[in-house]
Amino acid sequence: MTSQPVPEAVAKAFERYPEPVRLRLLQVRDLIFAVAAETEGVGPLTETLKWGEPAYLTETSRSGTTIRLGVSRSAPDQCAVFVNCQTTLIDTFRAHFADDFVFEGQRALIITAQDPLRREPLALCLRAALTYHRQKVAPKIHSA
Repeated sequence: MTSQPVPEAVAKAFERYPEPVRLRLLQVRDLIFAVAAETEGVGPLTETLKWGEPAYLTETSRSGTTIRLGVSRSAPDQCAVFVNCQTTLIDTFRAHFADDFVFEGQRALIITAQDPLRREPLALCLRAALTYHRQKVAPKIHSA
């Protein structure tokens, strides 16, 4: 399923999720790497664990904020894409994609594990997170 090799510690973190959640999180992981590769200025990603969850950092370019994958306490059977709650990202995502996703506070975009993955809107959100620090104002959501 994944195009990038998964570091052992990260693979173990994915293994603790039920199969539908794990498979969806791995799809989101693939999309993170694909969006990073096609977005100018993002560069290579560092894949590691933060708070025991798979996390994706733009350490080389410092272009974006950390993206973390997991589940939220309020929706443990669904997938969550977490970003730093001190950013304006979730407000921006909510303004553009209220009909596509559910949101939790200022930190999480919730994705169902069962329904088809909404790739295009999610890719736009991931691109905004991966380029967050390059923006002078709130990141703009637009197609590449």
